[in-house]
Amino acid sequence: MAKPVGPYTPIVRGGDLLFTAGQVGIVDGAIVDGGLESELRQVFANLRAVLSSANASLADVVKTTVFLADMGDYAKMNEIYMEEFGDHRPARSAVEVASLPLGAQVEIEAIATV
Repeated sequence: MAKPVGPYTPIVRGGDLLFTAGQVGIVDGAIVDGGLESELRQVFANLRAVLSSANASLADVVKTTVFLADMGDYAKMNEIYMEEFGDHRPARSAVEVASLPLGAQVEIEAIATV
């Protein structure tokens, strides 16, 4: 599991729900090289690791929020997002933001059931 880049907990349980902190495409404290696709693949690797630490998986996710530095990346994000989730379709919001931590292009937070 990636070490947090700030003063927060990566995942918190509240009743029957797990709330993840936003995950960016970092390894060893730095954003991966290769652009949006590489970042997004790492985001999902990090999200799987955080969920796994609480005995959950992507299949348990009921809601995500996707933060994009450029809404022009929406279609590409959507392709990779669908590949990663397979047939599972959590509820989702996607918004463009002015900037993301460490200069990331994408960040995803999730809510899962336990």
